[in-house]
Amino acid sequence: MAKAIRYWCGAFKLIEDDRAGQSSPQASPQISQFGRLLLGEDGYDPFLEDPASLWLLHWHLLQQPCKASAWYAIFNNLHQTEFTIEDLLLMLIQYRDTAGNRTVEASLKKDITCLLRMYVRQGDDLSLNEDNLDCPFAELGLIQKAGDGKHYLFRTGAKTSLPHEILVSACLDFAKTVSTTQRTISLTSLLFDEGSPGMVFKLSESALCDALEQVARWCNEITFSDSAGIIQMSFTQDPAKLSHTVLNKYYGK
Repeated sequence: MAKAIRYWCGAFKLIEDDRAGQSSPQASPQISQFGRLLLGEDGYDPFLEDPASLWLLHWHLLQQPCKASAWYAIFNNLHQTEFTIEDLLLMLIQYRDTAGNRTVEASLKKDITCLLRMYVRQGDDLSLNEDNLDCPFAELGLIQKAGDGKHYLFRTGAKTSLPHEILVSACLDFAKTVSTTQRTISLTSLLFDEGSPGMVFKLSESALCDALEQVARWCNEITFSDSAGIIQMSFTQDPAKLSHTVLNKYYGK
């Protein structure tokens, strides 16, 4: 259990290994900057009471470097909206082979089971059985059962529990990974590029545009415009610092 907790804390970027000065190959985990920012004594949401923090954690889970490779592949490389477990397995096998990874098929199946238990509601059974308890991330509504129960689908479009500021902060984070010098990024990149908010949050164009427009109304450093037929977000500050500013606004810091 302790190893699993440590793994997931690392996967969500809440802790990081500090190998400096370590004689042992087992590095001591240290609280990351994001971990302090979110869960510190004076952090944004120390007790994870705000559903928006789940979106923030989901975003950091899939940011590179990503320890949850199957999660990254499924959210970014599965281009069909409706799918089965067999579809996920086939896609992961192809992803593994392309990457030259040696992960065995049994491990891929376990990853698929874990991911679906993480994001899909387990039913309406009210019995106090741990097999029927939903993971908190099921509240995000990103994946749901469809039809006969053997099919699943990504719920694409606006997410009522995803605040505009969390989404725009993610857009700025992503812009930082695309270029450290440019102060613009196209709507197309924000929607469809691998690792983008559009892919990670499964957004429609209208949902992303609405969030950008709403935040641009109060944040003078961000503009959302249509230039020569290209819809883009522009920002006047370093995107990492501006992302922090936008999060501070949401969490009232």
